[in-house]
Amino acid sequence: MNKYQWRATLASAATFLLLLVGCGGSSSDQEKATLLASTGSFGVTSSGGILTVDSGAGLVFKVNENGGDINSIKLHGGTELQSQTKGSHIASGLGATVASSVSGGVAKITLTTPTLTHYFLVRQNENIIYMGTFTSAEPTIGELRWITRLNSAVLTNVPVESNLAGTTGNVESKDVFFLPNGQTRSKYYGNQRNIDLSIRGVTGNGVGVFMAYGNRESGSGGPFYRDIQNQNGGDTEVYNYMNSGHNQTEADRMGFHGPYALVFTTGGTPAIPDMSWMGSHGLTGWVAPTGRGKVVGNGLAGRDTAYSYVVGFANPAAQYWTTASSTNGSFDSANMKPGTYTMTIYKDELAVHTENVTVTAGGTTTLSTRTITNDPAAAAALWRIGKWDGTPNEFKNGGTFAVRHPSDVRNSSWGPVTFTIGEANNVFPAAQWQAVNNPSTIIFHLTSAQIANHKVRIGITAAYDGARPQIKINSWTSVDPGSSNQPKSRSLTTGSYRGNNTLYTYDVPASAFVAGTNHMEISVIGNGPFGTFLSPGYSYDAVDLL
Repeated sequence: MNKYQWRATLASAATFLLLLVGCGGSSSDQEKATLLASTGSFGVTSSGGILTVDSGAGLVFKVNENGGDINSIKLHGGTELQSQTKGSHIASGLGATVASSVSGGVAKITLTTPTLTHYFLVRQNENIIYMGTFTSAEPTIGELRWITRLNSAVLTNVPVESNLAGTTGNVESKDVFFLPNGQTRSKYYGNQRNIDLSIRGVTGNGVGVFMAYGNRESGSGGPFYRDIQNQNGGDTEVYNYMNSGHNQTEADRMGFHGPYALVFTTGGTPAIPDMSWMGSHGLTGWVAPTGRGKVVGNGLAGRDTAYSYVVGFANPAAQYWTTASSTNGSFDSANMKPGTYTMTIYKDELAVHTENVTVTAGGTTTLSTRTITNDPAAAAALWRIGKWDGTPNEFKNGGTFAVRHPSDVRNSSWGPVTFTIGEANNVFPAAQWQAVNNPSTIIFHLTSAQIANHKVRIGITAAYDGARPQIKINSWTSVDPGSSNQPKSRSLTTGSYRGNNTLYTYDVPASAFVAGTNHMEISVIGNGPFGTFLSPGYSYDAVDLL
């Protein structure tokens, strides 16, 4: 009988005894399942420069005492889950000092560098690695992320958009790839918005590994920002990105990042675990509930009930968001660090109201009904293309930025497009590049009574390489409106249309128009070009004539 058979025999015997005991007891089914899974071997041992952590419920992982990488993960004595080419680690590996302790049914491992402290916590009889990260400076690699590098031969059920298996070349840089059929794949594709992050993972035969993303208060980018969650190439990778240079619209925040957790199952998606207990274990930067406050809003007036509204809060130390009630726009944002925040009300993803709000420890800041006065859709328009919602989703190819490269063969032709007012929004391009689909032409009709001074408004959601729209109506051409304030990185090709929404307004004299058919050309001008989809480009929010 080999060691695994011997363990199985012992486990079967233990299961039988526990079932006998449990038949007459009052424990819940979940508690019984925990007892049945327990091997009674919970703890941390050190040998040969390796810390071995046993959850007592079947999870055993090993941490290199020289640096802090996890270099082995096994569940119920099964196949190695950890990649054997690289470790799982924070910030691409720290070279940290490593300390461990066990107390009260909790194993704690602390990784320490001069500017970063990372924690692993494991509770007895739970197959979960709870984590938190404190930073006083940005890691030298320029981004803060936890990477779980897993055995791709075992964890085979992965998000398709970020699965690089079978790709045969690069579309751009060294991080966007194509398949022989012209489809594209990248770690940038298939990622969720911050506001949607809860729990997501990868699975294999009888095993699942899930990231519970937890508190995002020390992250960056706001409620609609997306960053890398998965990649499958040599390894199956599960990430928790806290900040990066990937079209990030805010500065990096320091302090305690998390808590978050890596949850191991036999394949099913688990519930998000409670992480509040971690605060009693001496984690640097943790702010207890008693040191936090809340904001309560009594309602929002001037809403368009066809849209959802999100209320966001941001300052250099923290970020929060909550969804307003669809009934009256009331909202409640709890567990906030003390401080003064910029409160932004979003119609879908478009900011339509901002003000400053102060939060005090242990206090509640109550706001009377706020009236939305900065929604561009409130202005009467002669015509409008798209929706003022902060996204390009309703336009041609608009729903594809987050899941594939613009060159992907599944996309419709980008144009150039000639759009006649009255056509469906999805005829108009979601984005425009100087070297791809320049210009976009709009045909509209005016009566003689409508010949007057007018305003043209163009909203963009992101821009690359200084791109901005210049318009020509018949023989009249606008001045260069100047570049908008945008992150200094790729955007539309790396899974995001989310930059800084910018509204361009053009005052057009009556002499530019004619009674009857008018032609307006929108052209991209910028700092390039640098070839096709990396030439200056931007994504549209809406276009209208007032």
